[in-house]
Amino acid sequence: MSDGSHREGRADELLLAKVSEAAGRARLGRRRATYPAPVAETGVWRAAVAGVRRLLRAGGRSGTGTGRARLDLYEHGLTAAGAGRIRVVRYDTTVVRRRRVLSPQGIVRALELVDVDDERIVLRCGDFARAEVWGAEIRRAVTAAQLPRALAALAEGARLDFGPVWITRDEIGSRGTSLRWARVQRIEVLNGSVAVRSADRWQVWGTVASGIPNLGVLHALAERLTAAERDEG
Repeated sequence: MSDGSHREGRADELLLAKVSEAAGRARLGRRRATYPAPVAETGVWRAAVAGVRRLLRAGGRSGTGTGRARLDLYEHGLTAAGAGRIRVVRYDTTVVRRRRVLSPQGIVRALELVDVDDERIVLRCGDFARAEVWGAEIRRAVTAAQLPRALAALAEGARLDFGPVWITRDEIGSRGTSLRWARVQRIEVLNGSVAVRSADRWQVWGTVASGIPNLGVLHALAERLTAAERDEG
C-alpha cells in the first residue's frame, strides 16, 4: 500500500470513529447502511463532492479529519459527515421536505432535513452513492418514527399542519377549502403533489415546490383516516 493510500485509509478510520461517537451521543442505535461520496473527483463528480463539503462545512463544529465524505443510516436517524463536520438527524424529531435543487448534473431531486441542532441540511441526488435507495429509506423511516405520535395527537383533538395542508381527526383542508373524511374517496401523492379525490373529481392541494413538510406522514395519516371512515360506514 502506498503512503497516500495508507493516509487515506487512516483518515477514513478516524472519521468512522467520530461518526460512531456522534451517533452514540444522539442514541441513533445500530448502523444499517453506509453510502460514500463519489470516489472519482473529476469533472462533474469533483463539483458534486465539493458541494457535499460546502453543505457539511457550514457552521462546522465537530472535527472529522479528512476522511471520505459519507452518509450513514441508523435505526433512529442518520449522520452525514465530511469536510470537518458531522451532521446528525433523528427521524423522530426532524422535518423532511422533498426539493428540486441545482447541482453539477443540473436540476436534481433532494431531501431537505433539520438536524439535531435545528439547522437545515440538504442531501442531493448524486452527493452520495445509491440516492434512490437512501432517499426512499429516509422518507420511510421518518414516517415510521413520527406516525404514532401524530395519530395520538389527532385522537386528542389536535390539528396538524403540513405546509398548505392541514388535517384533524374529522377533516382535511387547504386554504379556504375543507372536506370531512367521510367525503374523501382517495388521497394520493402524485408527482410530488397532494391530490384529494372527492365527488369523483381530483383536487390538488400543495406541491413539492410549496415545501410540504413530512409528506410521507401526511399521506400515511390520510390513508388511515379515510380507511377508518369506510370501516365505520
